[in-house]
Amino acid sequence: MKPAPASPPAAAGAAQGAVPQLIAATAQVQPRDVGSLQRARAFAEPLLAGETLDTGENALTHADGVCAILRGLGSSEAMQAAAYLVYTCAHLNRPQEIIAKAFGDNLAELAVETTKLMRVQQQARDARVAGQQIDDAATQTENVRKMLLAFSRDLRVVMLRLASRLQTLRYYAASKRPVSPAMAREALQVFAPLANRLGIWQMKWELEDLAFRFLEPDTYKDIARLLDEKRTEREHNMQLLRERLEAELRAHSISATVSGRPKHIYSIVKKMRGKSLGFDQVFDIRALRVIVPSVKDCYAALSWVHSHFSPIEAEFDDYIARPKANGYQSLHTVVRDESGKAIEIQIRTQAMHEHAESGVAAHWAYKEAGTKGYAGVSASSEYDAKIAVLRQLLAWERDLSGAASQGLFEDRIYVLTPGAAVVELPQGATPLDFAYAVHTNLGHRCRGARVDGAMVPLNTPLHNGQTVEISTVKEGRPSRDWLNPELGYLNSNRARAKVRAWFNAQATHATVARGRELVEKLLQREGKTSVKLDDLAGQLGFKTADALFEVVGKDEFSLRSIEQLLRPPSEPAEPEPELLVKKPSTARASGKGGVLVVGVDSLMTQLAKCCRPAPPDPIAGFVTRGKGVSVHRSDCRNFREMAARSSERVIDVQWGVPSGNAARPAVYPVDVMVEASDRQGLLRDISDVFAREKTNVIGVQTQSVRGSAWMTFTVEVSDAGRLNKVLAIVAGVPGVRSARRR
Repeated sequence: MKPAPASPPAAAGAAQGAVPQLIAATAQVQPRDVGSLQRARAFAEPLLAGETLDTGENALTHADGVCAILRGLGSSEAMQAAAYLVYTCAHLNRPQEIIAKAFGDNLAELAVETTKLMRVQQQARDARVAGQQIDDAATQTENVRKMLLAFSRDLRVVMLRLASRLQTLRYYAASKRPVSPAMAREALQVFAPLANRLGIWQMKWELEDLAFRFLEPDTYKDIARLLDEKRTEREHNMQLLRERLEAELRAHSISATVSGRPKHIYSIVKKMRGKSLGFDQVFDIRALRVIVPSVKDCYAALSWVHSHFSPIEAEFDDYIARPKANGYQSLHTVVRDESGKAIEIQIRTQAMHEHAESGVAAHWAYKEAGTKGYAGVSASSEYDAKIAVLRQLLAWERDLSGAASQGLFEDRIYVLTPGAAVVELPQGATPLDFAYAVHTNLGHRCRGARVDGAMVPLNTPLHNGQTVEISTVKEGRPSRDWLNPELGYLNSNRARAKVRAWFNAQATHATVARGRELVEKLLQREGKTSVKLDDLAGQLGFKTADALFEVVGKDEFSLRSIEQLLRPPSEPAEPEPELLVKKPSTARASGKGGVLVVGVDSLMTQLAKCCRPAPPDPIAGFVTRGKGVSVHRSDCRNFREMAARSSERVIDVQWGVPSGNAARPAVYPVDVMVEASDRQGLLRDISDVFAREKTNVIGVQTQSVRGSAWMTFTVEVSDAGRLNKVLAIVAGVPGVRSARRR
C-alpha cells in the first residue's frame, strides 16, 4: 500500500533526510534478483508520491506513465528505471553520487543529464511566460540547440524526453485541463518531427494528434465526427476486404497478415490542407496493412493487389527500394475497389513493421545495439550505430531549419568527432576551427584533417553531420597565416582569440627572457650571482621574478634601481637635512638645463637617466651623496622608491625660464620605446619620421626576437609635449604596435 501523500515541503524534507536509509532498504529488502526497474520505483516512491509537477500531475504517476510508454516501445528495463530516477534528482543533495551508489554510474549519468535538459527547457518556458523573451523563433532555436547537444552526450535522453512530453499531453487530455499553446506548439513543431526522424511513428502520430487537439479543438472535433459517421458500415466493408485479401494471398503461397491501419486526425488534416482535398477525397481513411515474411513476398503481394484492383499510379511509392531518410521501408499503393472507393494498402515485412512502429526505440541503448543499428541503418559497431542516430538528430535540426521562415540555425553547424560527439560551430567553420573547439592544444598542433575519411585542406568549410578527424604533430605552434582572413583558415572568433593569445604569450616570453638576461648580467657585474631572483623581485615590490623581468625587458624599470638595492649607500656621520631648510622668497636658476633649485644657492644638478625629464614634465629633486641634486619626473618609479626610503632628501625643483639671449632653446635627451612586427626597412621608416619632424636622434638600441622588434630611440627635444605628436606619427608606420616615451 502506498503511504498517504504528505504536503510537498514535508515530503521532500522527510525523503531527503531518509536517502541513506532508502539506499540501504533498496539493497537489503529487495531480493538480489529483482531488476533495476522494481528497485528504481521503490527508491522513487517515497520521494515522488506526494509531489506535484508544474503541470499539476502527480510526479510518481507521471513517472509510471513514462515507464509504460517506454515499455510499449520495447525499451530496456534500465531505460524504464531511468524514468523514475530522473524525477528523484530534484529531491537529492548529491543526485549523481547517491543514484550511482544504488544503481551504478550509467543510470546516474543518464538521470542527471536528463534533469539538466529539463531545467533548461523549464527556464526557457518561464522566461517566455514572464515576457522576458518576445521572439518565439529565437527561443525555440536556442532550446532545440541545447536539446541537440544534450542528446549527443547520451542518446537515451531523447527517448526519455519524448516519452515525458507524450505522457504530459496524455495527462492534459485525460484531465481536460487547458494546455499552454507554447507547450502544444513545441510538441507539434519540435518533438513530433524528432520522433519522425528517429522512425518512432507510434509516438509521432500520438504527439501530433494530441497537440493538434489542443491547438485547434474545433477542427479536431469536426474530423473526429466525420470519421465516426458511417463507421459501422465502413468497418464491415473493410473487414470483408481484409479477409478476402488475406485468403487470396495465402492461396498464392504468400503467408500474409492483414490488418486495418489506424486513422490519425492530424495527418488527414495535413493532406486536406496540403492538397486542397475534401474529407471524402482523402485516400487513407480506408486503409489496410499487409505483413509478409520477405521482401520477395512484398512485391508478390503488390502484384496480386494491382491485378485485382485498379491502382492509382500517382499514389504508388516504393520505400523498400528507396527508403526514407530515417530508414522507413514499405510499399505504399492506393487502389479503387469495385465500387470505385479508394483504399490505401501498405505492404512490408515483419522487420520493416517493427521498425516502422518503434524505430530506434526498438533497440535504443546504443551500448547494447551491436550490429542491429538504428533507424533501419545496419551498424557493424557501436560507433557506427551511434553515428547513425546522431545523423538523424542532425537531420531533425535541418528539418526545423528548412521549415522556419526565420531561418533557424543558419548561423550554426554540428559536426562529429571520431568518437561520435557533437561539436557546435559557426556557419562556415573549418577543420581548424573544429580542432580549436575540441581543445586549444589540438588546434596548435593541427597539421591536417580528414572529413568523412577524405583528406581536405585546413581552410575547407564544414557542413552539418560531417565527421572530422584531425592530424597533429607532437610539438606544434600556430601559423600567423591562420589569422589572415583572406586565407580563410579560421571563421570562429573563439579560435582566432586562442591563436592571438599564443602569439601574445610568445612575445611576453621573449620580453621576460630579455629582462632575465639583463638582470643576470647586472648580478654578474656586481658579484651577486648568489642572490635569489624571487627574493630580489620581492624587495623591489614585484610578486614574482618574471614580473620583474617583464618590466625590465620592456625598459619600464631601470637597472639602476637594482644597483642601488645591491649597493646601499653608507650612512653619513652627520645628517644633512639642514641644507634643505632654507626658504627664501626668491628662486634663481642653477645647475644644468635651466632647472631651478628652490631654496639653495649654487647647488649642482643633473637630469636623471632613468626617466629623462624634459619640459614641461612635472619634476622633483633628490639630494644625492656627492653628486648634487638628481632631477626626476614626478612619476618616476625610481624617484618614488628613493623618496619612500629617504624622504628628507627630496627637494622642490622646477623648470627655469630660458634667458632671452640664448642662441637656441635648450634640448633634453628623451628615450622613446617602439614595439613592432619585425620587417625589412622598419628602422629606416621610423628614422625617416624623426628626420621629417626635425627630431634629432642621438642613440638607437634594437632587439628582434621571433618576428617581434623592440627599439629604444634617444632623441633630443626642447618640449616634451610636442614629442607626443611625433610618437603618434611613428605609431602609424606599418608594423608598429606601439610607440611611447619610456
